Amino acid sequence: MIVYPSKSEPANIYKLMIGSITPRPIALVSSVSKDGINNLAPYSFFTGVSANPPAIGFSPLITGNLKIRDSRKNIEDTKEFGVNIVSEDLAYRMNIASSDVPPEIDEFSLSHLTPMKANLVSCPLVKESYVRMECRLLEVVEVSSNLLGGAFVIGEVICFHVDDEIVNDFKIDPDKLETIGRMGGSLYTRTRDRFELKRPSIKKV
Repeated sequence: MIVYPSKSEPANIYKLMIGSITPRPIALVSSVSKDGINNLAPYSFFTGVSANPPAIGFSPLITGNLKIRDSRKNIEDTKEFGVNIVSEDLAYRMNIASSDVPPEIDEFSLSHLTPMKANLVSCPLVKESYVRMECRLLEVVEVSSNLLGGAFVIGEVICFHVDDEIVNDFKIDPDKLETIGRMGGSLYTRTRDRFELKRPSIKKV
């Protein structure tokens, strides 16, 4: 199967991407509008992009009616946001937060997740998340204004909140964090099945 995106429907290309780029970590992004309305939404086009300074990035895609996601609009307005890591015990409530609702609806209330006051940003964090990051906007890289196009939102992490019971000497215990990953369609995966590979060391001659 050979696929040229320029000759294919965007929805089919999206299916190929979410089915092959797996598993994807999930950023449960919290933000607040200029009017003070909290917003919470999950994004699986998400990754770390730098450790010094610490920075993460996620991509809110443009949905039906060429609508820009509320998260992106809030972040562009306020220049800050939160990223809350999704463990298995948050999966159901995270999924509820993905509901396509009007901007005036607070997804914290909708999903029964608890807003937690941040230290350095104005938007709330998710209290139930084991790892929470306060982020200051660095850049929004515009990729496309088309349906299923979007942007890459890059933020500097200016404060980490890590629950003490899952970390020791900055090393997070994966058995306690129990993150989930996004697969294609409505499928998710657990991160319990793991194996180790030591990075090879090549001796210089």
